[in-house]
Amino acid sequence: MFTKEDLLQINQHGLSQESVERQLENFRQGFPYLKIIRSARVGDGIIAVGEADADRLRAEYREAQQGLKIEKFVPASGAATRMFKDLFSYVESGEMNPVVERLASHLGDFAFADALGEKVSLEAPLRDVVRAIVGEGLEYGAKPKGLLLFHKYDTGARTPFEEHLAEGAMYAASDGVVNIHFTVSPEHVEGFSSLFDSVRERYESRYDVKYHISMSVQKGSTDTIAVNEDCTPFREADGRLLFRPAGHGALIENLNDIDADIIFIKTIDNVAPDHLKADTIKYKEVLAGLLVSVQKRVFGYVEQMERGEADLEEVKRFVESELCVALPSDVKALEGEALREALLKVLCRPLRVCGMVRNEGEPGGGPFWAESADGSVALQIAESSQIAPEQKHLMADATHFNPVDLVCATRNHKGEKYDFREFTDPATGFISSKSKSGRTLLAQELPGLWNGAMSNWNTLFVEVPISTFSPVKVVTDLLRREHQ
Repeated sequence: MFTKEDLLQINQHGLSQESVERQLENFRQGFPYLKIIRSARVGDGIIAVGEADADRLRAEYREAQQGLKIEKFVPASGAATRMFKDLFSYVESGEMNPVVERLASHLGDFAFADALGEKVSLEAPLRDVVRAIVGEGLEYGAKPKGLLLFHKYDTGARTPFEEHLAEGAMYAASDGVVNIHFTVSPEHVEGFSSLFDSVRERYESRYDVKYHISMSVQKGSTDTIAVNEDCTPFREADGRLLFRPAGHGALIENLNDIDADIIFIKTIDNVAPDHLKADTIKYKEVLAGLLVSVQKRVFGYVEQMERGEADLEEVKRFVESELCVALPSDVKALEGEALREALLKVLCRPLRVCGMVRNEGEPGGGPFWAESADGSVALQIAESSQIAPEQKHLMADATHFNPVDLVCATRNHKGEKYDFREFTDPATGFISSKSKSGRTLLAQELPGLWNGAMSNWNTLFVEVPISTFSPVKVVTDLLRREHQ
C-alpha cells in the first residue's frame, strides 16, 4: 500500500508505519461508542459545594499553593475564522444577516472599535467597515482569538491572552511566579510573543508577580492520515499522502511535557473582564482545594497499603464513594493481596477535578457515568459523537455540561510525574467528512483532551456557576453582559 516515498514521508512526520496502519484500521472499523450508564447529576457524581465548604477548600488550596509548582494550560491554536463566518459571508455576497445587523447597530460597544476606527472610518459604507474587521485592516479573520481585543478598560482594551495573564496572577501564582503555557499554531507564535513583550512589564507591575510564559505547537507526530471515502489513503495532486491535525486530543502530548504539580486547563476565549472575575477566581480555588484534599487522602491510602497497614475495606469504600469509581463485582470479591493490587491500580492514576455548569443550551460535552474496559463504572466527559443514537436521550436529559474548567494533579505519592499517554483510551475518537481541493475526504480525530485522552484518570465533577463560563463562538457574543 505504501511506497518508499510514502514511508519516508511518514517517518519525516514523526509517525511509524504501524501507527498509520492502525489509523487506517480505525477508518475501516470505526470507533465504538462509550458505554454510557446514566448522566451525572448533583448528588450522583456532581458535587455541590456549600459556602462553608467552599471557604474551607479555598483555604486548603491557598495553604498548599506556595509549595507547589502551578501551571495554567491554555489551548489557543487556530484562527478565529468561525467567529467571523457571518462577516465573511456578508463581505463576499453583500447579503445582510442577523449577526452583521447586530454588529452594525452596536459597533461602538466592541472593544476593538477604537482600533478599527484607526483603519477605516466607522461612518464608511458598512461593507467596507466589515471588510476592515476581517480583512485588510484589523485582519481578525486570520488572527487567533487570543490576539483579538475582547474587553474595554479605562486603560485600553484587552485581549484574551492578557486576561489569562490577569487570571493567572489571581489564582495560579506560586512564590511570586505565574507559569502559563499556550498551545498555538506555528504562524501565530510571533504574534503572541510580541504581545507578551509589549505588556509584560505592565502586568508584572500591576500584580507584583513574574510571568513565565511558554508556548508549544501541536506535534506533527500526533497528526492522522486522511483517506478517501473507500478508506484508501487520500493523495494530493503530486501523489503525496495528506496528514491532518488530529484535534485537541493531540494536546495530551503538549500537556505531558509540562513539569508542574498542578495544572489548570481553560480555553483561550473563556475569559471575563476584571469586574466579573470574582466567581472565576473563587471556583478555581474551590476546584484546586478539592484536588489537593482528595490527593492527600489518595497518597495516605497508597502509603498505608505499601506498608501493609491499610484497612482494604475502608480503601474500597473511599474508591467507590469519594473517587466515584464503581468497582466491578469480580474486583469487589477479591481479598488480601489481590484486592490490594487492584485498589492500588485505581489509586495510582492522575487526578482531575472538573467544573460543570447547569445546562442552559450551550453546546459542549456533558458529565456521565460510563463503563470502562475493565468493567468499572466511573465519571467521564462525553461528546455527542461518542454516544450511540439509542442513548442520545441521555445527553438531552443531562442537567449539566462541560465548560472546559479543569484542575489536574500530575504526580504520584513519590512525587514522580505520571506519563499521561498511559492513561488515554485509544478506542475513542471520531471520523468526520472534510474536503480538500474540491475532493471529499475522511478525517480522523484523536480522543479529545478532556474526553478520551483523559478517560483513565480519576475524575471528580463539581458544580460551578454559569458566571464562570463566557465563551465567544461568534463575534456578537462579545456583546453579552459577561464581556461588557
